Amino acid sequence: MSEKKFTSLETFYPYYLAEHSNAVCRLLHFIGSSIALILLLLVVLGGSMWLILIGVVQGYFWAWVGHFVFEKNKPATFEYPFYSFVSDWLMYRDMWMGRIDWDLK
Repeated sequence: MSEKKFTSLETFYPYYLAEHSNAVCRLLHFIGSSIALILLLLVVLGGSMWLILIGVVQGYFWAWVGHFVFEKNKPATFEYPFYSFVSDWLMYRDMWMGRIDWDLK
């Protein structure tokens, strides 16, 4: 993990993106985040509150497979849980908006 200590999301997000340079890792993050959002929507529509826990597990499972198998690095969430959580949703948004490459070469 980085020796640098981050004190703002603005300085952390570029580091976070660099830790997600592998396109498969980013895709797996996107899949996990999408599953989590769908499960949250089901809760809002009257589903069991357990779906929130399942959504959290699903989100992290897909992301961590991406890191350990494809990116081959340690997830930033272990050292920066809050910044990593927020940055994941920023990356998700940026992927939807086409700001992040989807190239899976």
